[in-house]
Amino acid sequence: MDGARAERGAALLRPAVSSPRATFLELFFDLALVFALTRVSQRLVDDVTGRQPGDGLLETLLLFLAVWLVWNLTTWVTSRYEPERTAIQAVVVGTMFGSLVMAVALPRAFEERAVPFVAAYLAVMIGRPLVIAAALRGHPRRQVPLRLAGWAAVGGVPWLAGALGPDELRMPLWLLALTIDYLGLTLGWPLPRLGAARPSGWRIEGEHLAERYQQMFLIALGETILVIGMTYSGPDFDDDRALAFALAFITTALLWRIYFHRAGHLFAEALRAAREPGPLGTSATQTHLFIVAAVLATGIGYELVIDHPFDPLEPVWLLFVVGGPVLFLIARARFEYEIFGRVSRPRVVAVVVLALAVPPLTQAPPMAALALVVVVLSGVAVADVLRGRGRPPERPASPLGRRTSRGGTFPA
Repeated sequence: MDGARAERGAALLRPAVSSPRATFLELFFDLALVFALTRVSQRLVDDVTGRQPGDGLLETLLLFLAVWLVWNLTTWVTSRYEPERTAIQAVVVGTMFGSLVMAVALPRAFEERAVPFVAAYLAVMIGRPLVIAAALRGHPRRQVPLRLAGWAAVGGVPWLAGALGPDELRMPLWLLALTIDYLGLTLGWPLPRLGAARPSGWRIEGEHLAERYQQMFLIALGETILVIGMTYSGPDFDDDRALAFALAFITTALLWRIYFHRAGHLFAEALRAAREPGPLGTSATQTHLFIVAAVLATGIGYELVIDHPFDPLEPVWLLFVVGGPVLFLIARARFEYEIFGRVSRPRVVAVVVLALAVPPLTQAPPMAALALVVVVLSGVAVADVLRGRGRPPERPASPLGRRTSRGGTFPA
């Protein structure tokens, strides 16, 4: 009887013949993420311009990390389980609804909408693994979603206490809750006597995982395009803003070019070629968190420059206009190491140039900062082209996929 239940539960796992491409349901799910990122961006703008009360940037960062964790775990679920199964489709649709509620509550999540935000978050983080565990029946892998639910329940205590308690305790309690959630992910949700089940030790559909993170990057780029268009289409329509609009678009095109040059294109192939794709997939997950955050920050910089192209520059603006591209280059350099085991010199030089330019840029208009970003990113893109000219296509040589993972005693 137990064997039959385990066999029925095993049908939930991705078979070898399953298509690695993202399903239409997953792309539909991404629509909720698009809306959530617009709320994050708007809240960041309000933080920088002083329209948002409270601790500002730190609060928005916390909310973004909560949204990211929901999307990230959903991606790993659909890379490990068959997305055409009814149970997984129900999980994805339910997660989409929860994500939409979080996005609606996000702009005022530290004020009167704290309870809806936390309720939606915990419904996803606890309910999703419980549904998967029930669908797995007697399969040994059932332990993993139960671990996730257990850790999410522990983290749920400070989440709820922060939402229901005094406003002044909300931030420290939610920081504690988010730390628990990310600590569980990092450690593999260990439990007494059972050890850990780190994602780095899981058998995943690498091509699917790569495609999902590439799509996430494109969604973030799409958010910057939305920012550019919405800001420039406002009532102030002059030559200065037209120039800022053009520079912002060129910057976005350069981010796309730099990301996909070689490493971005070969991400899926690197996962296929890896002896164990789990370690590479886990590391790339962290890298893409920084890449997406960098792109969102850069988009905020666009709005500031287009709205105030030659106004006196507030020093905090450079955190977005220059800091966003710097973080992107650092994360992209790490991504290059994950795929090829090396880092090209132009990316390091570009980071140093932009960092050294920050002090003098505090005395320049915002337009000058964005123009410098375009020049530096153009140099990186040209260097990428020159490096590959006349050479055979480089193959993936990830140092992460060769090592033996330590994923605990759980059968991956």
